[in-house]
Amino acid sequence: TIRSLREQIAIVTQDSILFNDTILYNIAYGKQGASIEDIEKAAKAAYAYDFIRDFPDKFDTTIGELGGRLSGGEKQRICIARALLKNAPILILDEATSSLDTESEMWVQKALENLMKGRTTFVIAHRLSTIAYAHRIIVLSNGQIVEEGGHGELMDKQGKYFKLYQMQFCSNNNNS
Repeated sequence: TIRSLREQIAIVTQDSILFNDTILYNIAYGKQGASIEDIEKAAKAAYAYDFIRDFPDKFDTTIGELGGRLSGGEKQRICIARALLKNAPILILDEATSSLDTESEMWVQKALENLMKGRTTFVIAHRLSTIAYAHRIIVLSNGQIVEEGGHGELMDKQGKYFKLYQMQFCSNNNNS
């Protein structure tokens, strides 16, 4: 059924879907009836625990409409904690780090590493730093698969992936 399929999948997108409710509720939304211990464990694995503890009301802090009281990186880490708590075997990351500053991306990237362990993960990304460590990268162009392989293999081919990588990472070196 559609419901049983949805139970097998956790999704983290670039647009953090959060509710005007507490941090606790927003994390627990991934698994209704979860214990506070499980929620705290998910928050720690998502590198969200420390900033949550800094709020006067901690997990009982209301985050505002669309998480308005949180930074972009904090919102993403709450969503990652939700996905960790759900513990689904399949994970979809859709541009999960695309709108973050460098520091936030570092924390979110660490949290994503915890989230991806032991799961089948589909990563949709334009930032190649997000996918460089993937076992298998599939490069699409105009809706068609144009290359596939690991990072090293795709770099050796010097095809589309190589060109995209060069544009993203070498242009930064030329500007310094």
